[in-house]
Amino acid sequence: MSRPPVPAPLLIACALGIEHLALRSGGRGGADGPVTVLRTGMGPKAAERSVTRVLADPALAGAAVLATGFCAGLAPGMHPGDLVVAEETRAPRGTVGCVGTELLVKALTRAVPGRTVHTGPLTGSDHVVRGSERAELGATGAIAVDMESAATLLSAVRTAARPVAAVRVVVDAPEHELVRIGTVRGGISAFRVLRSVLPAFYEWHRSLLLPRR
Repeated sequence: MSRPPVPAPLLIACALGIEHLALRSGGRGGADGPVTVLRTGMGPKAAERSVTRVLADPALAGAAVLATGFCAGLAPGMHPGDLVVAEETRAPRGTVGCVGTELLVKALTRAVPGRTVHTGPLTGSDHVVRGSERAELGATGAIAVDMESAATLLSAVRTAARPVAAVRVVVDAPEHELVRIGTVRGGISAFRVLRSVLPAFYEWHRSLLLPRR
């Protein structure tokens, strides 16, 4: 009698301790298959090192990878607590297309009702973006920027062909720039949203396990 196939694992990568705390406190109910929540550390180099190292583990062979955490919105009208689902991630070293964007949007709408979900390119940076640089990046067509998503997905697809995605929570925006994430209302709002998104991530992962017709 043959055994059922083991579900493919899911790797969820974030950078900051506060992001990791939000995800860890969100619970694991509803996951299909093993889930690893990785704190990579801040910046693209740290993300590349951590993701490459972890995906070398045979237990994570074939793992789907989802980059998440906070981001800076680039489009006018964005607010702290809005969600960004990347259609692609961009960095000087390469662009990576994301899988299941429409499904993620629908799942996030159910998981965090009332929150606006934006879709579009997510660009990478090696530093916190402020002031006029935000407008310059927005002029490229990107809707948000963070320091780790592009490096995370690029490292993931370089180790093996695998489904990847990026979902970020806006912590500041053109009209709502923040100085310190943990001491202002926008940071608290973003934390609460990030804590609520795991069911959407699991739904995305579950969809990857379904047979294609």
